[in-house]
Amino acid sequence: MAEVEAVQLKEEGNRHFQLQDYKAATKSYSQALKLTKDKALLATLYRNRAACGLKTESYVQAASDASRAIDINSSDIKALYRRCQALEHLGKLDQAFKDVQRCATLEPRNQNFQETLRRLNTSIQEKLRVQFSTDSRVQKMFEILLDENSEADKREKAANNLIVLGREEAGAEKIFQNNGVALLLQLLDTKKPELVLAAVRTLSGMCSGHQARATVILHAVWIDRICSLMAVKNEEMSLAVCNLLQAIIDSLSGEDKRAHRGKEEALVLDTKKDLKQITSHLLDMLVSKKVSGQGRDQALNLLNKNVPRKDLAIHDNSRTIYVVDNGLRKILKVVGQVPDLPSCLPLTDNTRMLASILINKLYDDLRCDPERDHFRKICEEYITGKFDPQDMDKNLNAIQTVSGILQGPFDLGNQLLGLKGVMEMMVALCGSERETDQLVAVEALIHASTKLSRATFIITNGVSLLKQIYKTTKNEKIKIRTLVGLCKLGSAGGTDYGLRQFAEGSTEKLAKQCRKWLCNTSIDTRTRRWAVEGLAYLTLDADVKDDFVQDVPALQAMFELAKTSDKTILYSVATTLVNCTNSYDVKEVIPELVQLAKFSKQHVPEEHPKDKKDFIDMRVKRLLKAGVISALACMVKADSAILTDQTKELLARVFLALCDNPKDRGTIVAQGGGKALIPLALEGTDVGKVKAAHALAKIAAVSNPDIAFPGERVYEVVRPLVRLLDTQRDGLQNYEALLGLTNLSGRSDKLRQKIFKERALPDIENYMFENHDQLRQAATECMCNMVLHKEVQERFLADGNDRLKLVVLLCGEDDDKVQNAAAGALAMLTAAHKKLCLKMTQVTTQWLEILQRLCLHDQLSVQHRGLVIAYNLLAADAELAKKLVESELLEILTVVGKQEPDEKKAEVVQTARECLIKCMDYGFIKPVS
Repeated sequence: MAEVEAVQLKEEGNRHFQLQDYKAATKSYSQALKLTKDKALLATLYRNRAACGLKTESYVQAASDASRAIDINSSDIKALYRRCQALEHLGKLDQAFKDVQRCATLEPRNQNFQETLRRLNTSIQEKLRVQFSTDSRVQKMFEILLDENSEADKREKAANNLIVLGREEAGAEKIFQNNGVALLLQLLDTKKPELVLAAVRTLSGMCSGHQARATVILHAVWIDRICSLMAVKNEEMSLAVCNLLQAIIDSLSGEDKRAHRGKEEALVLDTKKDLKQITSHLLDMLVSKKVSGQGRDQALNLLNKNVPRKDLAIHDNSRTIYVVDNGLRKILKVVGQVPDLPSCLPLTDNTRMLASILINKLYDDLRCDPERDHFRKICEEYITGKFDPQDMDKNLNAIQTVSGILQGPFDLGNQLLGLKGVMEMMVALCGSERETDQLVAVEALIHASTKLSRATFIITNGVSLLKQIYKTTKNEKIKIRTLVGLCKLGSAGGTDYGLRQFAEGSTEKLAKQCRKWLCNTSIDTRTRRWAVEGLAYLTLDADVKDDFVQDVPALQAMFELAKTSDKTILYSVATTLVNCTNSYDVKEVIPELVQLAKFSKQHVPEEHPKDKKDFIDMRVKRLLKAGVISALACMVKADSAILTDQTKELLARVFLALCDNPKDRGTIVAQGGGKALIPLALEGTDVGKVKAAHALAKIAAVSNPDIAFPGERVYEVVRPLVRLLDTQRDGLQNYEALLGLTNLSGRSDKLRQKIFKERALPDIENYMFENHDQLRQAATECMCNMVLHKEVQERFLADGNDRLKLVVLLCGEDDDKVQNAAAGALAMLTAAHKKLCLKMTQVTTQWLEILQRLCLHDQLSVQHRGLVIAYNLLAADAELAKKLVESELLEILTVVGKQEPDEKKAEVVQTARECLIKCMDYGFIKPVS
């Protein structure tokens, strides 16, 4: 019974394979393998599953399955050839060559085998040439670097060439085999920055994507030394060492996504111990006074990137639990640092924000309430342990820690505000005579008043306090922060015009003062950042945002701040721009509910007159003129954990609002907006990725892709656009994505292949059935370009589908644009394959009537395409040509061909005459003398 079932499953797998459902086919073959012991059947099943592996690009599995089939029958020619194909894709050219050589011996007349032999031979020769040239280059560089008498610039050049070699697989392996790690350690010992930097970068290249090498290098260089190099007060060095550690972590944790087989995989030990040691050292760096601000930032960046789970569907969060237990107090110490105190650790402008983000990510990565309670208790113990009536500096650190947590997980911060003594200490610090105390207390008050419901306590108690400080202090730093506190409380009603907290005109006065400070370059950057923070709240008021976009110096001052090394400003700038462009989500107002609310005397949100579309369009124009795109492009490039997914979403919203008017898209492309959008469409929140993809679609639809997305970047645009074709997206997003794909598919066959590989074809076909005229038209136009690709044509040639029928029927639609696109697609398909000419006559009985209508069409472009189809059918087959001549088509061709060709009709008349000449060649008609 089991053998019979195995045979049935094999047949089922074959049917799935023919229908191109390779996953289902693999499943059927795998089930059959468990049920049979028949050697011939086993060989067939392994061979068939190898074919599925090739189709799904699972080359390691394909090679393994083919090998098992060969173990059963060493002369299994299909299995040998499939293993050859898999090994070629895995880069094992010499092994692939042996397999195809055996195939050619078994079937010497098979042209396919002979062609593969020639191709692989050429590839192997090229690989050997590169290998030998690499050998000599490595040797030469080592000689220069080992020679103490060689000139400094020659040594530096050789070291830089090593970096390039280290990034190539063959070069990295040669350096490794030629005792290169020991030499690179000698370079680190020289203490010369340029040589140390070159050594670090070479090691980084050697570790990338190679677990065994990464393990050896980590143990040879040792983690203490790597961390001490990252701790130096040199931003370039610190970043290079951070990249080295990231390459090691990626390789050890398998994040490099490369398949390792055979000896290399066997060499690698369990990496968990090494990864834990790296994490432990990074946590120690956070609280060491010997570590520079840049080094601390890079340690936080590495922890942010590698500790929390990238996907919450993964159950294991052990790395986060380890960091919470062994490092949360250290992170809290960084968050609680007060720069003006003598005991402060070396920091940059970004350090405390990076620590807040790490706390937020760790808290979000916890799976259950007991884990969150444990996290909260550690925070509570740390903060309450800092309170000391005898030591004001410790109290200051406690409030600064609460302030930092409020910038991370707000719910946790809000619970900590309720701790006994926290709010009282804030109020006491506000009344202190020491300016540092006031500074910390005001910042904490600002962060505590994030939500309207929670800001009510501070609105009633804090406003008078802030006003008092604002009036009495002479310190600009404190003045500006108290102003931001007032701005934040004043905007607590959001965009609702009827929920203003302050008197008419107060918010405009606050905003005017913020703009004044923003433009004052004599104030330090960190303090001017708070002016942007204030505007991020105040620009919810339409009067404020309208005034702000008219103040060009203030706009440009904000854009310049966004380009500085202080990345803590990114969120505030992005929020301000979202407010100015009204690109936030607005709840739909249902008139019936408004009437009901008025009747029950409930509050009804009011729209400000300056939030109408005309005003928004004017603001967008002014922002573009002031240079907003260059600022956004600079913000997107920020290589820091501070550029959070939420910030990326805000930037995507701004881009989408700026792209709304087609006339502005040229300006956006010219200033690098197209390139800047690509990373936003690939990474971030789901909403952010959709918004960025929509903006990309708008640009791709009307721009020259070679200019908008130069070089290889254009291929990265395809995936986000294909995702927009999802039926869950709205009609406008579907439509503009189709327009963008139409433009891209018209550029090159490589782009058409990329669109096909991203499985866009079924979605495009679905929209060709759509009732919505514009969607159907856009999809048909896209298909018109896609049919130029060989693999798409093969789909039309395959039996058992209605693709060709759909295109023929669309040629008979009343919509001229749909007809034009469908006729274009049909003209190209029938020109490419004679089989499709014959198939066209079989898919529907209306084909001849539709063709005649096309040839008589009022629109010359449609008529021309119809005549080209007629010519293709006539040229394909004499029997088919005879059938056409016997119909009314001959009369149509004669009438069109006899016309006097003017400039507009020249192509149409010429094509009709070529059809008549073809009929004469067959002898169906004769020329009239």
